[in-house]
Amino acid sequence: MADDTKQAAADAPQADNKRAAKLAKQITAFAKSHGGGAEGQLAHIARGTTRIALVGANGEWGNLVARDMETAKEAARLAGITLHDDFDGELAAKVRTGPYEWSRMAGIQIGGPRNPGDN
Repeated sequence: MADDTKQAAADAPQADNKRAAKLAKQITAFAKSHGGGAEGQLAHIARGTTRIALVGANGEWGNLVARDMETAKEAARLAGITLHDDFDGELAAKVRTGPYEWSRMAGIQIGGPRNPGDN
């Protein structure tokens, strides 16, 4: 059993590298499909997981989730994106919202139009 524990510990860095590489590939694909570049911000969300908030060069935005902060940082480094300390100011100003987001915000906050299929 001790050998199993040693093997699991030895495999952990390799698994983290694979996770970071997979996230980096997703970040790169996001950047490529949203104007050729992206910037991001990392935030702890729960139970050690980290949100990678992305803003494309065209203002479109999205999120990915990493299992921990170290994996998220490595993924961002591998993808070559600029990370911001906060999601405000310069980064927030680049975000562009469309009709869907505005209708959802209005629908939730002040009784605005709902999307089809919502009750």
